[in-house]
Amino acid sequence: MSSSFRLDRAYHNAKIIPFDDDSKIIFFSDCHRGDNSFADDFANNRNIYFHALNHYYRQGFQYCELGDGDELWENITFESIFEAHKNVFQLLRQFHLERRLHMLWGNHDMVYKDKDYVDKHLSSYFEPIDGSDKELFEGITYHEGLILKHLKTGQELFCTHGHQADWWNYVCWRIGRFLVRILWKPLQVVGIADPTSPARNYKELIRIEKRIKRWILRNNLKITITGHTHRPRFPEPGQIPFFNDGSCVHPRSITGIEIEGGQISLIKWHIDTKADGTLQIVRVLLEGPEKLSDYIEK
Repeated sequence: MSSSFRLDRAYHNAKIIPFDDDSKIIFFSDCHRGDNSFADDFANNRNIYFHALNHYYRQGFQYCELGDGDELWENITFESIFEAHKNVFQLLRQFHLERRLHMLWGNHDMVYKDKDYVDKHLSSYFEPIDGSDKELFEGITYHEGLILKHLKTGQELFCTHGHQADWWNYVCWRIGRFLVRILWKPLQVVGIADPTSPARNYKELIRIEKRIKRWILRNNLKITITGHTHRPRFPEPGQIPFFNDGSCVHPRSITGIEIEGGQISLIKWHIDTKADGTLQIVRVLLEGPEKLSDYIEK
């Protein structure tokens, strides 16, 4: 089974979401939310992420998470992740209740492709304060792909995690999960990184990006937005329309892609220092905005 076949399957089975020039959408991926231990990469940026998420909720954005939101290779259960980052999940629940939440699975949370697993672990949680079960993501479904289809122009944006172009992390994800839990998680605590991750293996990262680009060229240059490699990408109009929203585990910052007013932008949230020495979380525009209509399909 080739990477092209896997991407084709994700595209043909994708959930279709209508949008127009009034739509506001934020894409994040690769949060790798963990259990707040020394191996939890998300913990360093959780305040930045929560602030950004609050901003997008108040501004009426839809939230699209393009896979690897929860770190279920290093952690055995969702429950330990939920307890560590309860405020994040309660805010995501508000998006869900307002039908503004769209979730994809990646290689690190590939168990979410099993609807029974999702229903069992994510539908509700136990609240020890009053000893009762409370709803969390009741009725949620994780997808492998999303297609945003413009209501007027019919332009399509294909969104997926991107590990379809990574044979090891798609086909052999169970082996990868075993190695991470047994070997790499303990070593990560002392600073040794997992060499199988494309985010830490530049040659593999380039190979994955080339496979996705070839797929885009074979599919009429459809705009494609992925994560997985943790490397932000923002092409100019006329180039191959392959976008990557980066990750939420960069050192001291998170990156994402915004769609607003018919335009697309690459943004970063990070902690900055004011003149008086106090700290603030700020949004920085890295690339764009560019009109989506300038990325013409052929």
